[in-house]
Amino acid sequence: MSQATFGDDELFGEAANEMREDVESSLAAGWDALPAADDVWETDADNVLGVLNGLNSALDVGDAEDHLRDAKKWFTMGERADAFEDADDLEAEIADLEEAIEDISEASEQVSDLTSTIPTLRGTLEDSGVDDADDEGDDEADEADE
Repeated sequence: MSQATFGDDELFGEAANEMREDVESSLAAGWDALPAADDVWETDADNVLGVLNGLNSALDVGDAEDHLRDAKKWFTMGERADAFEDADDLEAEIADLEEAIEDISEASEQVSDLTSTIPTLRGTLEDSGVDDADDEGDDEADEADE
């Protein structure tokens, strides 16, 4: 009977290691799915709307949420089974990834709001004649220089 118990313990230990590897793998895939810092920072757009559209596209978390969900699923299962000797590092990394996804999603929402607001603002300013008043001031300054 002791060999059967040893076999069960060995199998449980192996399963626990595989569960940890699954969590770690899902976390790594989640981080990899996030946008690169340069994609969020750099742009080659010609105007504000182009910048905002590019930024909004760059702020896509991709499959990171799915990978986070898998990591949390396996982590929860491992915790409930008391399979992890020390899981503080996994728990901290799950929290970090979750926070990063939330930050990126919030930024995306803010950029989306601006993307819809800026054209309206431009239209309002064009309709108000603000550009025309600036152009007249420029023309008067040009005439004074001559």
